[in-house]
Amino acid sequence: MADQGDWSCDANDAVQLSIVQPGDQKPVTADLFHPQFTYSIFGDEEQIFGYKGLIVRLRFAAHDLRTHVHISYDEKFKAVGDAAATDLNKTLRDWIPEFAFTRLPDYEKAVQNDENAKDFVPPGKLVHSYQSKNRNYEIWAGSLADSAVCKLLARAQVFVPFFIEAGTPLVLDDPEWTLERWTIYFVYEKTTPPTPTASQYMFIGYSTTYRWWFYPEQKGERGVVKDSVFPYPEEIRFSTLPSRLRIAQFLILPSHQGAGHGSQLYTTIHKATIADDTIIELTVEDPNEAFDVLRDSADYHTLYPDLMKQDININPSPYPADAGKRRPRHVPTATLIPTEKLNKIRSQYKIAPTQFAHILEMFLLKRIPHPKRAAGGANMARLLTKKHKADDENERRYYWWRMLLKQRLYKRSRDILIQLDLPERIQKLDETATNVEEGYEALLTVFDAREKGRATAAPAPEADEAVFAATPVRFKRKYAVEDDEDDEGNEQPERAEVAKRPKV
Repeated sequence: MADQGDWSCDANDAVQLSIVQPGDQKPVTADLFHPQFTYSIFGDEEQIFGYKGLIVRLRFAAHDLRTHVHISYDEKFKAVGDAAATDLNKTLRDWIPEFAFTRLPDYEKAVQNDENAKDFVPPGKLVHSYQSKNRNYEIWAGSLADSAVCKLLARAQVFVPFFIEAGTPLVLDDPEWTLERWTIYFVYEKTTPPTPTASQYMFIGYSTTYRWWFYPEQKGERGVVKDSVFPYPEEIRFSTLPSRLRIAQFLILPSHQGAGHGSQLYTTIHKATIADDTIIELTVEDPNEAFDVLRDSADYHTLYPDLMKQDININPSPYPADAGKRRPRHVPTATLIPTEKLNKIRSQYKIAPTQFAHILEMFLLKRIPHPKRAAGGANMARLLTKKHKADDENERRYYWWRMLLKQRLYKRSRDILIQLDLPERIQKLDETATNVEEGYEALLTVFDAREKGRATAAPAPEADEAVFAATPVRFKRKYAVEDDEDDEGNEQPERAEVAKRPKV
């Protein structure tokens, strides 16, 4: 009997995903790519046993994502005892809807002769149009309670196990009031149809968002009991209740990544959040490092003009002038940065507290001249000796910046840090602060390069995004201590050095 290892193949190589359009005689492939993950379907080893020359083709119609599965191979392993080839149809049916398992001729005929393709428009409403590399794109948004949105999402979710690590498809047969919580965003390229009867739309990505009820602070009503009618006389709509908006799934197809579509999609969602009076803030469900960079980039450039306009900076001399030698032991945060003003800015832009803190820390670090920072060669030994007594006010700003950062990190992980001996606690906190600062410096370097490029060559924003996405920045907003507690019970946990499987 042949070695069973000869019958195993890499699932990521065997699976082919393609976008197809009508051609002169039959559908043609407009885009072809392989999955990034297959472990959720074929196991952690991402291996398929029992075939030689195996190809698992997953085709999607460019406009409405009509799906088809076609499996071909040169040779199949003959079962010996308990050893048998993977039942591909059975395995895939747990992840791919039944409608995808039709005969290939029937599928090709349906795509080639789709009478409705010419008049197809994405479901929902058009919320944003933009250009990238002289090509036209549109973003459409609709409620999951809309049957057309639900149908398209059911097809788009086939991509989830292949590209969203630890992602799971949404349950689409929930009650209507639950579906109303969800808003789905679809990104399409608007092209010249390949044939007179073909659609002008080509799918390139999507995102799902849902509302998470926010319990508002009751001012002046603590302990007050109210008489009210039960049951409530009017139907309560979730869309009218105060909520946080959370991004759950976020995907741009591989061949379209690096062209700014992710930033366009995130910014569109953020603007919709700001415009909705019932939404308190925007959060993200388990982002991975790539999404962290995208989000930080978008939020930084959104907040930067306002922070500069209001001249937000660290006060280098927080002690009162008459304090003399007996200075207060504790320095209130409000004496270092304008906390009240910053809270108003955060609320205005509806950015979650932890995310806002990251952007603010990057901004304040940027305001300190580069030679006065560790990345610019600052004399750290002298800084540790002089501290707030340094002659140069920017050196004092840098000292207070690190203190503010450590303060936030300590509050975040206090329950873990207090279990350590004081010397180890100080060491861990300092290592973590340095790690976070390095991550900020890496991002600021990319942001600076982008701004310089705009000032000199004035490229289009989407070209900048392509450069940015291709820059091998390893985000270092990682923590030397792990904290799984949510920020105020709703924001996602801080990044830890322990790897996790994110959903976005």
